[in-house]
Amino acid sequence: MKEEFDVIIVGTGAAGLFAALHLPTDKQIAMLTKAGLEESDSFLAQGGICVLKNEEDYPGYFEDTMIAGHYENNRESVDIMIRSSQEIIKELVDFGVKFERDHGEFLYTREGAHRVPRILYHEDLTGKEITSKLLAAVKKRENITLFEHTTMTDILAQDNTCYGIAAELSDGRMMRLYSDYTIWASGGIGGLYTNSTNFRHLTGDALAIALKHNIELLNLDYVQIHPTTFYSEKPGRRFLISESLRGEGAVLYDRNHERFVDELLPRDLLTEAIYKQMEKDGTDYVLLSLEKMPTEEIKKRFPNIYRQCLEEGYDMTKDCIPVVPAQHYFMGGVKVDRNGATSMNRLYAAGETACNGVHGANRLASNSLLESLVWAKRAAVQIGERYAALDGEKSRSYFEEQEGAALQPYEELKEAYHGSVRREIQEAARRRGEKK
Repeated sequence: MKEEFDVIIVGTGAAGLFAALHLPTDKQIAMLTKAGLEESDSFLAQGGICVLKNEEDYPGYFEDTMIAGHYENNRESVDIMIRSSQEIIKELVDFGVKFERDHGEFLYTREGAHRVPRILYHEDLTGKEITSKLLAAVKKRENITLFEHTTMTDILAQDNTCYGIAAELSDGRMMRLYSDYTIWASGGIGGLYTNSTNFRHLTGDALAIALKHNIELLNLDYVQIHPTTFYSEKPGRRFLISESLRGEGAVLYDRNHERFVDELLPRDLLTEAIYKQMEKDGTDYVLLSLEKMPTEEIKKRFPNIYRQCLEEGYDMTKDCIPVVPAQHYFMGGVKVDRNGATSMNRLYAAGETACNGVHGANRLASNSLLESLVWAKRAAVQIGERYAALDGEKSRSYFEEQEGAALQPYEELKEAYHGSVRREIQEAARRRGEKK
């Protein structure tokens, strides 16, 4: 079974959707997701999205990003992200995204490692607000075909050029989807970890396929642990307790209800401090308290987290919340340039799948949505520009060769794919350790 499109986008999170909305409307686009359309980590993002407030804020924003990333950031990427932020926010508003305002002016919150409030938000469901509005816009485009519960199993490549993907449909049928260009926007690697805030189906399949085809990867050992997720003995995804709570004054206590750390440290440093305190106390979690915030303000500012904690038996207007670090974000990925192009011709990547170096060794809070949207748009714009100079027809002989080749179901590939990504992350950490 085969189909042909102009562009294929793997992933229906914020990056994939934003890319689709910036591609030429006269091109036929296929978007596929391994699960349901709303089962992307973009929908789970709570805190907000960073923006350059004004020119006076540029030096501080740039430096905060660099400090959090331990100065291993790509400085050009940081500049591109920050300089693009106001334009991205304007577009989101045009798509109907509603950020919190006071008399028409944006309200800003602050999170860990930010010297000033510069984060726009919608309650404590910013990711859902942004991604749902982008998905609604995509559904209105007649040139975009959406495939749910469809898993990429490989790419169709020859001579370091990508001609589309192989995929398994929800009914088990195998399919070849040919395209002029392909964009990977398939999320992170949290499904490989026992404790993660990510959806379980996000297992780094694009990384495994990149390894198979010798596509360049970068910083695979840079995996961010979020310091505060809701502690639970239940298996499955961990519920994030947004950094915004600490930005709004929440404090961390040890088992004796004594404060033990600066709650607004960068995520990696705060995580380290929490682990040390847990070891010292002999506990599996520490306590997060919002005791200084009025009850009605808690319910208004953090309604989703408040409801979730109530379901778990904790009233955060009165009780301390048990929190523990868990895997949250992947700073490494498929290496891309300033426009999202990978080392393989006609293959692009954006979002958590990609690594342009902007985050360095540790992502600054609420830079993820912004970075994803910036590079998704840049990839789409470059693809649009390159269509005018597309270098010849696809290889007919290549397609004829492919038609006779069998495609492997994902179940046969899964163990090898997951294993190769785990091994490569461990090997990258070993190599970096030797360099130090």
